Amino acid sequence: MKLVQNTDPTEGRDEEAAAWCLQLAEDRLSEDDWRAFDAWRADEDNAAALRDALDAWQLVDSAAELPQLIRARTVALNSFRRANRRRWHPAGLSGWKLPTATAAALLVALVSALFLLRGGPEVYETGIGERRVAVLEDGSRLSLDAATRVEVAFDENQREIQLLAGRAKFDVAKDALRPFSVIADEKVVVATGTSFSVELLQAQARVILFEGTVEILEREDGGLLGDGPSGGEPSDPAAGINLEPGREMIAARGGADVSISPVDLRHAGSWVSGQISFEDEVLGSAVERVNRYSDEKIIVSGNVAGEVRVSGVFDAGDNEAFLEGVTAFNDLQVLRREGQIILLKN
Repeated sequence: MKLVQNTDPTEGRDEEAAAWCLQLAEDRLSEDDWRAFDAWRADEDNAAALRDALDAWQLVDSAAELPQLIRARTVALNSFRRANRRRWHPAGLSGWKLPTATAAALLVALVSALFLLRGGPEVYETGIGERRVAVLEDGSRLSLDAATRVEVAFDENQREIQLLAGRAKFDVAKDALRPFSVIADEKVVVATGTSFSVELLQAQARVILFEGTVEILEREDGGLLGDGPSGGEPSDPAAGINLEPGREMIAARGGADVSISPVDLRHAGSWVSGQISFEDEVLGSAVERVNRYSDEKIIVSGNVAGEVRVSGVFDAGDNEAFLEGVTAFNDLQVLRREGQIILLKN
């Protein structure tokens, strides 16, 4: 099957270079293929396009732990293997043949994705009932709870993450020259090398410090890698909260209420291993966390959400055990209706 002719010779040349790059990666060139490759590469413009494609491929190698690039490169190679079941060979430079343009287009998309990641925030997210651990480019470890989304943007001066939903734990690689900042609602958590978690609930933002030191600041104007306290020195150091290990900060979203209290670190990070722990937690917040692990949502009726307190350790996703525990020690009943579970007073 002949490659569809493109009116833009540069674009066609780039596509051919991408295809050669994939073929070289497979290391299955016959003698005829090598002769065709040498003839194609003899053209100076083709050789330049090939150098660009190989440079991009090596950049992907250098960022091999980025999950998006792993998936994209795997898709490109698998597509090329399927397409290459029928061998291809040139019939002169003007008769360049490919089994399909799909693999070449996938590699072009792969390279584009690489530069997109370099140019904008990288997104990490989990679905309902899914947890995930990722190693960031600086060596920091990112643990995501279920139904969580974060954006990561690093440059030579700073490391910045925005928590958009859910909960995440950060084990930060030390780099005194590049502060590590996490934005959550109106709060900015700044660290250099430490371990802490940040969580967004409907009414609260929470920060737990496991070890090291962090400073919690009020967010000012500026987004990922923009101006503001997350991008360098805080504008008013006296306004920050220095959290100590074993402490949790709870801040009302949209309000000024902030409290700091001790927390049991043995249970505070249990969600990373699949258990949800509550210690005198209001029912509303407990249900928010439980709902991250099930498509069948629990709804709390009336004022019960703020009146009832929950303590205990539950397996993530085990709604029945949670409901049994909550109703056993409180004057509550369970009503099931159209894929929803409603908790209400007896």
